[in-house]
Amino acid sequence: MLRRFTEDTPEFARTLSLLADRGEEDFSRVEPVVREVIAAVRARGDAAVLEFTEKWDHRRPKTLLIRDYGGEAALSRLPPEAQRALSFAAARIAKFHERQKDAGFSYEDESGVRLGLRVSPVARAGVYAPGGKARYPSSVLMSAIPAQVAGVPEIVLATPLAGDASDDVIFAAAHLSGVTEIADVGGAQAIAALAYGTQSIPRCDKIVGPGNAYVACAKRLVFGACSIDSIAGPSEILVVADSSADARVIAADLLSQAEHDEAAYPLLVCTDASLVSAVLSALEEQVGSLPKAAIARASLEKNGYAFIVSSRASLSRVADALAVEHVAFHVEEPEALFAEVRSCGAAFLGHLTPEAAGDYLAGPSHVLPTGGAVRFGAPLGVYDFVRKSSLLRYTPSALAEHAWAITTLARLEGLEAHARAVEVRGGTAGNGTAKNDTVGNDLRGVRKP
Repeated sequence: MLRRFTEDTPEFARTLSLLADRGEEDFSRVEPVVREVIAAVRARGDAAVLEFTEKWDHRRPKTLLIRDYGGEAALSRLPPEAQRALSFAAARIAKFHERQKDAGFSYEDESGVRLGLRVSPVARAGVYAPGGKARYPSSVLMSAIPAQVAGVPEIVLATPLAGDASDDVIFAAAHLSGVTEIADVGGAQAIAALAYGTQSIPRCDKIVGPGNAYVACAKRLVFGACSIDSIAGPSEILVVADSSADARVIAADLLSQAEHDEAAYPLLVCTDASLVSAVLSALEEQVGSLPKAAIARASLEKNGYAFIVSSRASLSRVADALAVEHVAFHVEEPEALFAEVRSCGAAFLGHLTPEAAGDYLAGPSHVLPTGGAVRFGAPLGVYDFVRKSSLLRYTPSALAEHAWAITTLARLEGLEAHARAVEVRGGTAGNGTAKNDTVGNDLRGVRKP
């Protein structure tokens, strides 16, 4: 089920190169429809959202926005084990993200200029959680808790509801995550509503969370009207292994991502050719007993690859070339090898660290860049939900000390008004008169270094 390639062959290099470009998602098929949805929602608001929901989801929500969703009561209705697990996960995720908080800074430099950076939360964040095939309370926790820790006062969760008791797990996760209201809508129309606002759904400053191709395309198209986290593609895992690895554990990790989606990428790079054969046997043994065996098998057959390399250095080289969302290090001294890999979304170090721990409760958000975007992206975090403002305050003496350099640079760029905006504060504009003798004297008398 994994196509095998050996280092130093043309097929190895060619396949590695093709996989490195896997994130170039072709939205041409869905973009015309998504543009139509966005335009309609902007023009007609709730009416368009309801029409598209009825057309594609075959349902018509009675209320698009639910403020009193009864999250605490929903949590109490869940089985005790589920209550404990959700609460345990929420506490761990919050504790990790508390460490990401940035208080900003302010200082006065040697010239007497006060400089600083103010960090404050966005006013309203939109969190998208997929519905349809499955319910993902973990995505609610992992997307909304960083916003809650950042101090975002209003968090809108957009997710299609079932309208029955199965919604309790979503309501409970929303309650634990600080969600203030729930928009009962999914798809591209949900993204458009969050980005531009409707009669019922408030406009958001930031939209985060994974979704299908229509959702991803919509996020790309509304960027600029609001901020987004990333354009999420199919889930992916790279297992980096040497001869110390256990084939059964590798197979289990590969399947943990393959069962997500037929388009998921289960990838392996290892230094032991015999290990690949053992992994293939373990995959055959394990996949058949999965409830989602058909999905997992399709993922393995379509996007499953095994790269056999000759050295530990090649392990890190391949990992960097692929720049994968989840990277599991099944090697001796995993920390040392991780230090050599520059591009990975989340690293799972050692045989005893399952990727599933990161998906549910270890602490870091499982919302990660995919398709090679970890080369420049980062896991979702508190920093995604804040805005930053720089501050500057000059004293008369500080402006006098810097005036010559500011005016010189302004005129170097041909921007005379910039230079005069400095000089007028000291009464030295070309045809102006002094407005402040003290500052004027300071500006005229200062010596250039």
